[in-house]
Amino acid sequence: MSKIILITGGSSGIGKSVGEFLTAKGFQIYGTSRNPEKYTNSKFPLVALDVANVATIKSAVSEVIEKSGRLDILINNAGAGITGPIEEIPDAEIKRNFETNFFGPLNVIKEVLPHMRQQQSGLIINVTSIAGYMGLPFRGVYSASKGALELITEAYRMELKPFNIEMTNVAPGDFATNIAAGRYHAPVNDKSPYKTSYGNTLALMNSHVDSGQDPKIMAEAILRVINTQKPKAHYKVGEFMQKFSIVLKRILPDKVYERLLMNHYKL
Repeated sequence: MSKIILITGGSSGIGKSVGEFLTAKGFQIYGTSRNPEKYTNSKFPLVALDVANVATIKSAVSEVIEKSGRLDILINNAGAGITGPIEEIPDAEIKRNFETNFFGPLNVIKEVLPHMRQQQSGLIINVTSIAGYMGLPFRGVYSASKGALELITEAYRMELKPFNIEMTNVAPGDFATNIAAGRYHAPVNDKSPYKTSYGNTLALMNSHVDSGQDPKIMAEAILRVINTQKPKAHYKVGEFMQKFSIVLKRILPDKVYERLLMNHYKL
């Protein structure tokens, strides 16, 4: 019997690639989108869900359970980028980013857990980011929201052990997706003291996404996690240096690591 998988943010980017890949492997996939009617060519069904709206989360999960009778795997993929000098990003945008990247996934988890507990089985995969392992300049809010999801997963895993429900993080590096077009960019203000440093860093970040890896690599990694009986807490998927940067942070003195990051971003 094929497993039933719900992927938030399944209409584009990593979510779409993962959904198409897993569909081809025989899984029954439901993706989500805030406006599923826009994606008539989707290779798997899309249900309406906005992670910032609890009512739509409840409705979407109920729809999947009603149609399939169960839910085996949740892939918490929906997320949003945000860039800018922390001092200059409006509070409302910071809160909106946390609603999407942190509170949204938590609310989807809360909605699926009763069903998985009743089944006495389930797997939850939170798509985080390698950026969540370090505070990156002009991506500090994004790093913080993804890092928060990484950490809370560590705690959640232990709480769920008695129910035979597994939870893990899969942290991607830079992949060739449309995240740069959809992220919130604080404007590069001519009068800002950060004009030059932020402008240069923003151009570098966008180039990283444009030259990023094929999202299929992320899909293959998620399939390996699905096929692992007892997943680890953390998986990293990306180019060698992106993953190695996490190792360097563990072993290098703080100031040395900070200097490496500043040199990388030409600050």
